[in-house]
Amino acid sequence: MMKTVNACFLYDQISASFDKLLAMAIAHPAQLICFFAALFFFHASEFLLALFFHGPSKVSSSSLLFSKQYLFAMVCGLLEYSIEGTFVPELKSNMQISYIGVALVITGEAVRKAAILTARQNFTHDIKIFHRENHELVTRGIYRFFRHPSYLGFFLWSIGTQVLLINPLCIVGYTLVTWRYFSQRILYEEFFLRQFFGRQYTEYANRVSSGIPFVK
Repeated sequence: MMKTVNACFLYDQISASFDKLLAMAIAHPAQLICFFAALFFFHASEFLLALFFHGPSKVSSSSLLFSKQYLFAMVCGLLEYSIEGTFVPELKSNMQISYIGVALVITGEAVRKAAILTARQNFTHDIKIFHRENHELVTRGIYRFFRHPSYLGFFLWSIGTQVLLINPLCIVGYTLVTWRYFSQRILYEEFFLRQFFGRQYTEYANRVSSGIPFVK
């Protein structure tokens, strides 16, 4: 009996959240249209570029970059948007802030895609712990300015999606979580890059920024 009551309660909560989101979509269609368009373009382009540079045999559904943590973060963003839009609707009416979010999303996409198109087959979504024969250290193009431009691009893009929705809590949350994630990932990845390329990578790292703020 208790399980049935809990299930009904959960269903009611999900239905209520969906109704709030639908109401917000009607009230502010441009924000949600831009948000979902940003999501679609990001994931579709990441998959297609991986397919182009690595071939179908080395590409799987993981190339769409849908992790549990990522999906949870996006759900949190939509929940904040619907709840604040219901109880503090004036918060979502400042389109100037949303325009800043769109600019961040576009900038992040441009930086990340420039990184992928420059690195070509050297770019992968996972960290390589073994040195491939054809793996080269890319220092040209956008890599002259940032060691990890793809991370910088995603950092800007993810924060931009929440600025677009004017989600103050998720703006802070996304910034802190993505910064921590990339700061740890860079340390881990660069351990292997130094093993692969030795002094060449050390000199490169000494003169070029990582791209993520406050990460050397």
